[in-house]
Amino acid sequence: MPSDVPLPAARLIAVVLDPKSIGRSRPEIEHERDVAMFDLLEANRFSLDAGPPGPYRLQLGMVEQRLVLEVWDGASVSPTSFQFPLGPFRRLIKDYFLICESYHEAIRTAPPSRIEAIDMGRRGLHDEGSQLLVERLKGKITLDFDTARRLFTLICALHWKG
Repeated sequence: MPSDVPLPAARLIAVVLDPKSIGRSRPEIEHERDVAMFDLLEANRFSLDAGPPGPYRLQLGMVEQRLVLEVWDGASVSPTSFQFPLGPFRRLIKDYFLICESYHEAIRTAPPSRIEAIDMGRRGLHDEGSQLLVERLKGKITLDFDTARRLFTLICALHWKG
């Protein structure tokens, strides 16, 4: 985007995973986390429903099994904070981990048809988690489905600390 074109306000310009909530993991998981963050910052739609306009900075973390989103706009000194229980996400995250593990094993030895079938299942779980995230944020944060998908990946990353 040329530098003379202003960035849209309803977007994230920075995303951080709370270092207290996350640790180092296997290289393929670190890579997936990095790709999700890069893709999220490249293209996203994100806005607070009742709050200052963006663009925004976001920190994702976990406190006592609750997802914490802290959102700063360009002018705020303190964030707008949201906390959500992770209970509704637990089964999806567990299933997502299992299928990701199967996928990473399959890409080493399985035929393309098997890899494709596993990947379709992985995308289906990812879509389900993304839709749940959109529903949980309704009335607080508005985001498009692609942004929700990338955020769901990062929420899962909070569980990848080993």
